[in-house]
Amino acid sequence: MLMQRTNPYWQLVRAAMQRVCMVSLLACGFPAAAQSVGQSPGTENRIMFDRVVAVVNRQAILESDLEDEMQLSVLDPSTNTKERMSAQVALERLISRTLIHQQIQQEYQQATEPKPEEIAARLNEIRTELPACVRADCKSDAGWAAFLKLHDLTPKQVEDYLRNRTEILGFIELRFRQGIRITPEEIETYYQGTLLPQYPSGDKPPPLQQVSSRIEEILLQQRVNVLFDNWLSNLRKQGQIEVLDPALETADAGDGQGATKE
Repeated sequence: MLMQRTNPYWQLVRAAMQRVCMVSLLACGFPAAAQSVGQSPGTENRIMFDRVVAVVNRQAILESDLEDEMQLSVLDPSTNTKERMSAQVALERLISRTLIHQQIQQEYQQATEPKPEEIAARLNEIRTELPACVRADCKSDAGWAAFLKLHDLTPKQVEDYLRNRTEILGFIELRFRQGIRITPEEIETYYQGTLLPQYPSGDKPPPLQQVSSRIEEILLQQRVNVLFDNWLSNLRKQGQIEVLDPALETADAGDGQGATKE
């Protein structure tokens, strides 16, 4: 069947969608430019300052944001859950997301908050489809609670992660997908040149008419990815990005874009 995971077309769809799904790397919590204040149990008050590790267009990224990013990476299917995300990669993602969020505020101030049912649907996807969650039996409440405890996460953190992810994906849809047209000729070219060679000799591939809508979606996502990558690259070049911790500076971390000092 077309939708079986062992089918070459299904694998192709997953691979093509992975890049745009990696936009989920742009959708964890956004940096909060504030200090945390604590009070000791004794008579002496003590102010605890959260260290600023980078500044993006005058918006601070805190060390606690970095820690949250590394923790939440377990919810990203594109992340290797066997290894802890490096601080350099985490910072690159935070910088990119901060730039995107700033643009959302500037260009789409009227953007609506993701609906609760959208967040619930995303949460269900994570609990039932994320490989690490499948292994932990996150479909059950007990399994989900154990998974959160294992990775030192709270339901609130996950909810915020999903809300921000949904908001950014909606922005990308609105900002880049509108006006893109995929022609029948492009669909047929993809079918003949990319899809059919995936099938071993002797296997009967699905007819073009059956898979044309899925091919169109793949081509749309590829086109959106190109537009989005170019747009984000320009944001990084034009923005004022300063990394304050030399240990976090990198020329290439994860998304191919290094933090720059302005």
